[in-house]
Amino acid sequence: MIQQPTFESEIRSYKNQQNAAVKLIKIVSDLWVNHSIELVFFRNQLMDRRVSKVLNLHEESKGIAGKPISIFSTLQVAEIMQSLHLAPSRIDIGKLALKIREQDIEEEQLRYFIKKELVSAKEHREFDPRDVVLYGFGRIGRLLARELITKVGAGHTLRLRAIVTRDNIDKKTLTKRAALLQNDSIHGEFEGTVTIDEEKRALIINGVTVYVISASTPEEIDYTKYGIQNALVIDNTGAFRDKEQLSRHLASKGASQVLLTAPGKGVPNIVYGVNNDMIDTENESIFSAASCTTNAISPILDVIHNAIGIKQGHIETIHSYTNDQNLVDNMHKKSRRGRAAALNMVITETGAGGAVAKVLPDLSGKLTSNAIRVPVPNGSLAILHLQLKKKTSLEELNGLVKAAALDGRLTEQIKYSTSEELVSSDIIGTTAASVYDAPATIVAPDGNNVVLYVWYDNEYGYTHQVMRLARHVAGVRRYTYY
Repeated sequence: MIQQPTFESEIRSYKNQQNAAVKLIKIVSDLWVNHSIELVFFRNQLMDRRVSKVLNLHEESKGIAGKPISIFSTLQVAEIMQSLHLAPSRIDIGKLALKIREQDIEEEQLRYFIKKELVSAKEHREFDPRDVVLYGFGRIGRLLARELITKVGAGHTLRLRAIVTRDNIDKKTLTKRAALLQNDSIHGEFEGTVTIDEEKRALIINGVTVYVISASTPEEIDYTKYGIQNALVIDNTGAFRDKEQLSRHLASKGASQVLLTAPGKGVPNIVYGVNNDMIDTENESIFSAASCTTNAISPILDVIHNAIGIKQGHIETIHSYTNDQNLVDNMHKKSRRGRAAALNMVITETGAGGAVAKVLPDLSGKLTSNAIRVPVPNGSLAILHLQLKKKTSLEELNGLVKAAALDGRLTEQIKYSTSEELVSSDIIGTTAASVYDAPATIVAPDGNNVVLYVWYDNEYGYTHQVMRLARHVAGVRRYTYY
């Protein structure tokens, strides 16, 4: 007869896991706030996470690790890391714990093994922190503000110093801007404090002064009046799209680089992780982070094309409605977009196929694309119909993407999902650019034609790609262990 655990022993076991999670959260906070060392768990954020979320992440790790990583193993690794005096860095503690399990490292060898794995994190790379200005404060701008403040750590990397809007800056507009930052209908309440300083014309976010500057044109702003120097201006207005227009930001005193959060013309279009090696910060000062869809599909296409080869394909994006559509039926300059966004599926165009060619030149002329806007406020899906150069199998195809999600240069960009219950709301808040739906993958009997389903949070996931690229072009990219 199999002896079953008692109710009391199960409660006791879970309490022990909760206690371990509490200790882990404390270490995560200490390392980040005091040393700018960010611990993540299979690319999932651990900062400001509740105990239940941390334990859920450990349970969900079985999808990529075979069986769940124990919270006690993770805590043990974190405790050792706390004593190693590492440089500012971003370390995937889940990946490290998995490697320890796979190599069956004995407990007495743990400290030596971790020290050896993280040897590069002990080499202090000197760089000056960079000031950031958000030009525009819409959906992406507000999410960037949240992330820049949350990720400020000890202030060694990117520092949000100002926000530029067209408003007349008074108490009423400051209060409204603060409320929109504090509360979001999709992403929830900001886990921090937002107050206003009417005299300074500023928002005080987690105790940090962020000036709100009113301007109708970029050239009229003197950022140095606010103590801002050598700033990276992140333009998320969508008003300026080509090199000539974006160059206007560089006429502002105190600005030295520009990053556009949309596809750009005449400037490098970068999907971080895929083609950021083409950035020339010596001779270029204006960059584009491409679109949310391009960031979602390029990592997957890159993996498949490098391993198997893509002859041609079609991309269909099932995209959440956006602010450029009408709330109720009304005139619109584009076909179909005039119909009520929350009530209709709307066929519209997308430049995703052409945009991918800017990121992956080998695929130029090989991809067509279209889009359907659907009545959800966030969370999108790209369906990739691909004809491959070589035959493949379901196992090989999924295995390639799983390997890329676990190791290599695209681990931040790709999340591999094994859930057969995944729906669009589940990917809201995902930091990865692409969520690969493995159970949905289809391989035709001929082995040459495949259909891949790639989910993406077109707001939050894209924001994190912008953040990664911003750190890169600003020269404040920390050591990362993935």
